[in-house]
Amino acid sequence: MTDPAVLERIATCRSELDGLEEQLAKHLEEVHAERDELAVAEKAPARLSEKVAAVQASTAPVSALVGGRGARRSRTARRAWTRGRCRRRTCASSPSGSRPRGR
Repeated sequence: MTDPAVLERIATCRSELDGLEEQLAKHLEEVHAERDELAVAEKAPARLSEKVAAVQASTAPVSALVGGRGARRSRTARRAWTRGRCRRRTCASSPSGSRPRGR
């Protein structure tokens, strides 16, 4: 016959294992959720870099034909043009309102 102490010990171990099983199941769910979040986070930089590449491609330097060949304007020339340094001055745009000097 089996000893009641042995049966009690088996029952205690079984209940401990049941509790441990529940804890492990919860932990496994958390691990799966975190893995899913990381998968989404991995895709975000790739999508962002694709968007940046698309924007850079759409804002590429303007090319022009010089002597029948393609040529790009330099950054310096492009900056000067956008800041108004390369634009021709007229009477209305000169600081004093008079004609530019040398004309």
